[in-house]
Amino acid sequence: MAFIQSNRMSGVSGSIIRELFKMTAAPDMISFAGGNPSPDTFPTAEMAAIANDALLHRGASMLQYGFTEGFSPLRDALKSYLKGKHGFPKEGDELITVSGGQQAADLTSKVLLNEGDAVLCEELSFVGVLNTFRSYGAKLVGVKMEPDGMNVADLEQKIQANPKAKLIYIIPNFQNPTGFTTSLEKRKQIYALAQRYDLMILEDDPYGELRYEGEFLPPFKSMDTDGRVIFGGSFSKTMAPALRVGFLVAESSLMKRMVVAKQTEDVHTATLTQEICYRYMTEHDFEGHLKDIRKLYAVKCKRMLDDMEQRFSPAITFNRPQGGLFVTAFLPEGMDAWPFVQEGIARKVACVPGVAFVMDPSVPSNAFRMNFSMPSLEQIDQGTEILGKLTYEWCK
Repeated sequence: MAFIQSNRMSGVSGSIIRELFKMTAAPDMISFAGGNPSPDTFPTAEMAAIANDALLHRGASMLQYGFTEGFSPLRDALKSYLKGKHGFPKEGDELITVSGGQQAADLTSKVLLNEGDAVLCEELSFVGVLNTFRSYGAKLVGVKMEPDGMNVADLEQKIQANPKAKLIYIIPNFQNPTGFTTSLEKRKQIYALAQRYDLMILEDDPYGELRYEGEFLPPFKSMDTDGRVIFGGSFSKTMAPALRVGFLVAESSLMKRMVVAKQTEDVHTATLTQEICYRYMTEHDFEGHLKDIRKLYAVKCKRMLDDMEQRFSPAITFNRPQGGLFVTAFLPEGMDAWPFVQEGIARKVACVPGVAFVMDPSVPSNAFRMNFSMPSLEQIDQGTEILGKLTYEWCK
């Protein structure tokens, strides 16, 4: 049967990363292409015990419909945790749980964006959220990235050039895909621009807890004095992604609209998985668990960076992230990384081309993203050796 696709989805393409997963399924493939947390970080036994106890003793409430705003004990625990660590939620803010961090972007889009509104995004940025904006008919405007975050002058120029600018989307900590972190000074400057031009900010922070070097930086939301920052967080990288539990903090009148919007999507986030998150946070050593994750990723990140330093052509540039899951490398300006990635796959090493993360996929990118959370140390050594040889061939 033929069907007519909606205008809303006409500009949305499938994720290149998801397609790469199919290409990298071979058992002898070394994959730096994923963005998954290591299964070694999942507290499987503890979660099994919590789920078993919850179902045996409170099965009726665990399996019944819940509140759209979320499981109250978890919401209270998150408010206390964020308040103690970051100084928000503030008076006038509200927190709800959502079905993964991706839903935070969807609710923001549904409530704030009209077709044709412009969203200022880091160029490069996370394809899942970019596609969410595209699905609501938004115009994506890329802002040049530097190792310490957005180029602020370029951001202001792009705002001025787009009178329908509505929202700034930013991943401030160990950004996906670049691994860049927005400096404190730039956080202040970007927030000041949002105030000057009356824009909202969607602060997407799935990696903030994964800092293993340097000092933690205050979130945009902690600086928010007029309710223009929407903060999205997630347990996907700190507990397990399949739980599909995230959280959203926003000004209370805006949050009321988001709650209504969520009712049109999934009614409420799964109660059982919220119970697991709540009890793991409050009955187990959650801070110790985070420290263990940071130690594991610090070792893997250092190994990948050291290998790249030794094995990659000097023509390749890359950042040295202090946290998160990713390193992005850059071929010389003007080169297209997609053929490079394809040749790497042919040699049994997969990474992700930068074109997966751009505002306009028809424009080539010289970047390629490498993930270090999933491969073993041995795979990191083997994969970087193969890619290193390839960089010398490519950059003659």
